[in-house]
Amino acid sequence: MKSKFNIYYKYLFASGFAAVSLSCSNTKYLKEGQMLYTGAEVKIENDTISKKEKNELQTALEENLVPKPNSTILGLRPKLYFYNIAKEPKKDKGFNYWLKYKVGEKPVLLGDVDREFNKDIIQNYSENKGYFNAKATYDTVSKNKKAQVIYTVRPGARYLISNVKFQQDSTLVNREIQALTNKTILKAGQPFDLDVIKSERERIDSGLKERGFYYFSGDNIIVQADSTVSKTHKVELNVKLKEDTPDLATEQFSINNVIVFPSYNIQDVKKGKYSVPMNPDSLSKYAYEDIYVIDPQHKFKPKIFDRALYFKKGDLYNRSNHNLTLNRLISLGVFKFVKNEFVVSDSLNHKFDAYYLLTPRQIQSLRLEALGRTNSANYAGSELNLNWTHRNFFKGAEQFKAAVYGAFDVQMGGQENAKNIFRAGANVQLSIPRIVAPFRFNSSSAFVPRTNITLGYELLNRTEFYKLNNFNASFGYVWKENARKEHDLKVIDITLVSPANVTQAFIDQAKTPAALRVVEEQLIFGPTYTYTYTNTMLPKTNTIYYKGTLDLAGNITGLVTGANVKKDKQKEIFGVPFSQYAKIENDFRFYHKFTEKSSFATRFIGGIAYPYGNSEFVPFSKQFFSGGSNSIRAFRARTLGPGSFDPRTIPPDALLDQSGDIKLELNAEYRANLYKFLNVAAFVDAGNIWLLHDDKDRPGAKFSKDFLSEVAVGAGVGLRLDFSILVLRLDLAMPLRVPYYEKGNRWAFDRINFGDPSWRKDNLVLNIAIGYPF
Repeated sequence: MKSKFNIYYKYLFASGFAAVSLSCSNTKYLKEGQMLYTGAEVKIENDTISKKEKNELQTALEENLVPKPNSTILGLRPKLYFYNIAKEPKKDKGFNYWLKYKVGEKPVLLGDVDREFNKDIIQNYSENKGYFNAKATYDTVSKNKKAQVIYTVRPGARYLISNVKFQQDSTLVNREIQALTNKTILKAGQPFDLDVIKSERERIDSGLKERGFYYFSGDNIIVQADSTVSKTHKVELNVKLKEDTPDLATEQFSINNVIVFPSYNIQDVKKGKYSVPMNPDSLSKYAYEDIYVIDPQHKFKPKIFDRALYFKKGDLYNRSNHNLTLNRLISLGVFKFVKNEFVVSDSLNHKFDAYYLLTPRQIQSLRLEALGRTNSANYAGSELNLNWTHRNFFKGAEQFKAAVYGAFDVQMGGQENAKNIFRAGANVQLSIPRIVAPFRFNSSSAFVPRTNITLGYELLNRTEFYKLNNFNASFGYVWKENARKEHDLKVIDITLVSPANVTQAFIDQAKTPAALRVVEEQLIFGPTYTYTYTNTMLPKTNTIYYKGTLDLAGNITGLVTGANVKKDKQKEIFGVPFSQYAKIENDFRFYHKFTEKSSFATRFIGGIAYPYGNSEFVPFSKQFFSGGSNSIRAFRARTLGPGSFDPRTIPPDALLDQSGDIKLELNAEYRANLYKFLNVAAFVDAGNIWLLHDDKDRPGAKFSKDFLSEVAVGAGVGLRLDFSILVLRLDLAMPLRVPYYEKGNRWAFDRINFGDPSWRKDNLVLNIAIGYPF
């Protein structure tokens, strides 16, 4: 024990010595008279404003100061150190160039700091926030070739808004501005803030754009501030239209003609094939409803544009319908570029024509994909996909996709006799850009709703064990309320699994009835519904993702037929018992961004599948699994659980595909960028699966009040190579809590022994995967 402690102290001493050396060594590279700039501090001297206002002002001022000092990690400047130790490269390439200018960071010197400029920034920013009497000074503190600049600000009292006036006149645009005043963000009693004033101008501009003032701009609004109306630090705001506002900006426009070019090409424009604006006399032959579709070759059905366009002849222009139309045209998926132009066609009556210039994508494409993969279940393999896509199948922007594929997974060690897996199949999908239903469906979303029809077949051959023929078909709808909310309803989703060539070797190796269910004949049909919400695309510090799925199989059929397997009343369709169950699954994720290069991600998965009526068990393919590269990474795929069931009790040659009816899982991961495409992570995973019923072949598998004591925990570190087009992920994990160990002794800290080769083999799990786990 004493020798171990000595080793720890040596490591601790060495680490501390290296830190001190790294900290001090940067200044020795400075030339005579140079000083390393270590940053700035802003001190606020004011007794009249609150502590909160003082902190907000101080933080904002420090963020606006330039330049920023060299980056630090735990008080050290490793990037500066690499810059200093690297030799000056002779060429703009090579190791020295990479180390000095890519990894390293040039020193920021005191001479680089324009203190007068920063003082002006401080005073101007303070005035923009209502501190009209702000004064700033600065002082430089230096020691050991390091210098810091301290700025002292005396902002004085903050001016508050006493009154807001919207100047009135008899013009149409002024009347519309007056109609928008009830939602003004300029409020009496609030501090004067130039950013709020700019936002008010943008608000008025947006409101007028919704009322037909297409050519209006926020710059046409001026907000005058008068601080002479009061001697108690108050300011009066007067909002009015600038006198030099162009006449065109004050006119309210409506739509005259709506004209669509669905095969617009810039090269054809250069050849003179297009004319914008068009001669009104030449439009009549292209008329469809209230729009004109210039499509001489009849590549597209005109009605798809009638559904997508939200501007009709005679409509008052508004920005919402403008953006809505553009987004819906893009979401059709058949156009590569969408451009919109408004051309004044009747200046006397303030009307313009709306032109939509649409450049189609390649209508048909053929793509061949070759994929390689490996997983923590000791399988490695490859997949070959051939995909054909037609983006205008019936000339109504219908997308037809057909694919054939073949794949194999080969056992690379681990469990003996697991056998190789071969898969081959084909599938087709028709996606129609509207809701095909006996009822009328209206959507004002920027995303076109779709009706999806799919058919597929897959042959799975687990050599020397069995073959599974898997047929599936579905009909349903996908629609979005907005960019954050999506609904996916499959009205009918049918799966038929038909086993073949089940060998005695498999039956012998399966050992338990649960393992044999993988080759049961299955007929699964019913509706499924998935709701997805995400705001992860927004530039926010905290973002979330949620996906909830409800799967109801055979419910109505079971009710009508009176199916009850427990009373020996199991019903069949075409000689196959149909599955009856209800399943719900929730996937919730939370992301917190510390900086642009570091973040924290968490995920919770909770699900339950309940069989009843015609089924005693949930079909194997619909149950839950745990372990693997996207789950609890310290345990190999499908080897964890259910509950406290001990897989060591299964003979070494038995199959370990463990499934459950309940799943609980929690993951947490810290992510940081080291260099460009190189990212690192530290993670902790916890969770398990359980059964709803007792299983004599798997003791401890049932969910009980002691389920928390059966939660597995694993942790590890990872490398992620982010090449934008793909992310290659390597995660090394180890179990910290093993649910099948003796109760009260499930934490693995006492068993950790990195020096033991057999321990490393059994407990260090390397996951190689594509993409992030969540």
